[in-house]
Amino acid sequence: MRKWLYLAGAIVFEVSGTLALRASLDQSAWLVLVVIGYLMSFGFLAAVLRLGTPIGVAYGIWGASGVALTAVLAYFLFDDPLTWVMSLGIVVVAAGVLVVEVGSEKALKERALAERATAEQADS
Repeated sequence: MRKWLYLAGAIVFEVSGTLALRASLDQSAWLVLVVIGYLMSFGFLAAVLRLGTPIGVAYGIWGASGVALTAVLAYFLFDDPLTWVMSLGIVVVAAGVLVVEVGSEKALKERALAERATAEQADS
């Protein structure tokens, strides 16, 4: 559960930093939030990895969520475009991340079973 909270923190800080980067085009004071957002985001992402989440899964969810949230929030905050094609792209990226997550879980379970079988053979 803790790894998901850390991953959510990484996503929130990354999106905040990215939106602040866009806002800094009009006011350079936003650059402070850019730096804080990205530093905190990578700190939380590192914590997720230390808790054992595979990099492909963590980075995939972090990146895809960041892209989706940034696109939607930029539409509302900065009047950036958000077309149906862009929305379809967000859905496709999310589906790809889901496939990576499912594949990772399967691989982790298979590894655990193989390690258990090896341990049982060593005990025999």
